[in-house]
This record gives sequence, C-alpha cells and structure tokens, in this order.
Amino acid sequence: MPYTNYTSQEVESRGEVIYRQQIRDKVISKHKGEFLVIDIETGEYEINADDLVATKQLLTKYPNAVIYGLRIGFPTAYRIGSSFSVNTQ
Repeated sequence: MPYTNYTSQEVESRGEVIYRQQIRDKVISKHKGEFLVIDIETGEYEINADDLVATKQLLTKYPNAVIYGLRIGFPTAYRIGSSFSVNTQ
C-alpha cells in the first residue's frame, strides 16, 4: 500500500519501534508464529494466524490505518524458496 505521508522505510521503522517498545513482550509467548499488523499512527494492532485476516480486522476498525506487519518471533514474515541439505555422516 502506498502511503502519501510515509516512505516505506518510515513505515518499517515506526512499526518496529512500536512493536519492540509496546507490544512484543505482551504477545511473544502466546502468539509466536502468528502474524501481527500494527497501525503505526495509533499503535493499535491485530493478531491472526492468517496475515490477510489480521489486516482486514485492523482495517475494519481503522480504515485509514498505515499498516506495518510482521510474524511474531521470526526475523521475516515469509521465506521464499527453500534449501535442502543431505548429511552424509
């Protein structure tokens, strides 16, 4: 989603700060692996196993939300491709 008031870097930066300072400790143990979306302007958020559902839930409450999303407890939300290694020992 393009946002006229924010660059993508600003959305990411603000979202990460809100998550680390206000949300992470509340959700990490109970919701690890689930998706969290944050409105970077209000700090409101939604959590769901499906990132699209979480986004729709947040937009229902805050139609003009500026959204940053992440997967709780993981450095990235998605992994593209895969790797396979064979242990020969």
